[in-house]
Amino acid sequence: MALRKALGWSEGELMRAEAKPCSRLMRQTAAIFSFGGALSFWVLCRLHYGPRITIPRSLRWASTGAVTVSATSALLVRLFSPECEPQNIAAYDKPLRQ
Repeated sequence: MALRKALGWSEGELMRAEAKPCSRLMRQTAAIFSFGGALSFWVLCRLHYGPRITIPRSLRWASTGAVTVSATSALLVRLFSPECEPQNIAAYDKPLRQ
C-alpha cells in the first residue's frame, strides 16, 4: 500500500533490523496525533461557538478531532514511511494472530 515505490522514492531495499516496525510506528503516531487532534478541534469549537458552548458539544468536537487526525496521520505514515514498504512489512512486522 506504500506509495513510495509508485512515486520513485524507494529502491526496494530492506531497512535496518533495529528500526521500528510499521505497525508500531502507525500505532504510536496515531496515539500522539489523537491528543493533538482532540485539543485542536476543542479550540476550534471554542472559537466557533463562543459563549454558547456546552460540554456535550465540546466533547463531540474533541472526539471527532481525535478520530479524524489520528486516522489521517496513520494513513499518511502507512503511505509514505519507508518502514511501511511491502518488503519491510514482510520481513519485520509480526503476523496477525489467528
